[in-house]
Amino acid sequence: MNWKRTIAVVAVSGLAAMGIAALLVGSAKAHCDTTSGPIIPEAVVALEKGDATPILKWVRPDDEAELKRAFAKAVVVRAQGPEAKELADRYFLETLVRLHRAGEGAAYTGIKDEPVEPVVAMAEKALADGSPDEMIERISRHMAQLIREKFDRAREAKKDKDKTVAAGREFVEAYVTYMHYVEGIHSAIVSPADHHAEATGGAATHAH
Repeated sequence: MNWKRTIAVVAVSGLAAMGIAALLVGSAKAHCDTTSGPIIPEAVVALEKGDATPILKWVRPDDEAELKRAFAKAVVVRAQGPEAKELADRYFLETLVRLHRAGEGAAYTGIKDEPVEPVVAMAEKALADGSPDEMIERISRHMAQLIREKFDRAREAKKDKDKTVAAGREFVEAYVTYMHYVEGIHSAIVSPADHHAEATGGAATHAH
């Protein structure tokens, strides 16, 4: 083992903590801009009905006028035939997602035809079912398992930490991994679950 490896482990631990944070507050990325996310199916229904009102909630008040103009244009153009409908719908959906992402302070990177993250699908299912209990239980169980694994490794390494330098470094690696993971979870819990977290980034940083 060497310090390069230890530093790499610390970096991975930080990413793991950030992953937990994203899991706990939800993942805006690869969700609202996907065809399987909540926005686009609702927008398609709105286009079919010719009523933009149900989708105005997805954009900021300042962007309402632009969205309404795009919607009106799309409704007119899509009535001119199948090809025109496809182009008009695409134009409107891209406008909607772009404005929504701007409201998050995030860049528009296109509409993605991909499934949402498993944790997002689980959160959506919980909302549809009307209860978060199953989701909470599954997340809590998985998180507890990972904490125990890191705790056990640090505890075992601590027993021999003063026997040799190599053993000491083994303990440091396990200790830092364990502490950063727990701190990352705590930061996610106490931080505001702000929908703009993706734009602001940055979880609390702790040093040892």
